[in-house]
Amino acid sequence: MVGLSVYLGSGLGDKLSFHLKQYIQKLLKVNMEGPYGSEWPTEEKVKRKEMVAPEARYIFVYEDTNVDGSQISSMPENEKSSSHTDAIVGFVHYRFIMEEEVPVLYVYELQLESRVQGKGLGKFLMDLVERIAIKNRVGAVMLTVQKKNLLAMNFYMAKLGYIVSAISPSRVYPLTGLETSYEILCKAFEAKSAFEVRTFSLAICCLKQCCRI
Repeated sequence: MVGLSVYLGSGLGDKLSFHLKQYIQKLLKVNMEGPYGSEWPTEEKVKRKEMVAPEARYIFVYEDTNVDGSQISSMPENEKSSSHTDAIVGFVHYRFIMEEEVPVLYVYELQLESRVQGKGLGKFLMDLVERIAIKNRVGAVMLTVQKKNLLAMNFYMAKLGYIVSAISPSRVYPLTGLETSYEILCKAFEAKSAFEVRTFSLAICCLKQCCRI
């Protein structure tokens, strides 16, 4: 990372402090209202429910302005308090779920303040998420990206090597004319072949049922 010194903290959706909830809501609105456009009011309500779910897991990023240079560390237990929300600069919200009968780590949100974007922090966090996925032996990391969010699409696909998932609407319903505002991206690990075959087979079944072919 370039010119950043940060602490990493963790949390659960149903254990968030009032200040963290406020911060998450504010950053989501700042970063996502544009890409969602007219869909944002509805989507915002969905995201507010998602963020406090018991299964929601968080990585919080706190900037340490007292340290020069680039550094990453875990926040000491005795320093984890609501006062640190003043230094928070972003977060990752992820969950372990079953996607089409395949265990995956799904990234619900990766949100960073604009002033710390473009410094390698997002790539570092996704690398960390992928390590967590591999350690927990899930088949892939998956996430949803708005098509209008071209910077995010380029970040995940060109820089991190994610691909459009076999269960993304653009691949499941290419012949029906169904248009959606998002793509589902994924990166499979050691079980890549089995994961892709399984999800693609399920996607074909859905397509056949939809088109009655």
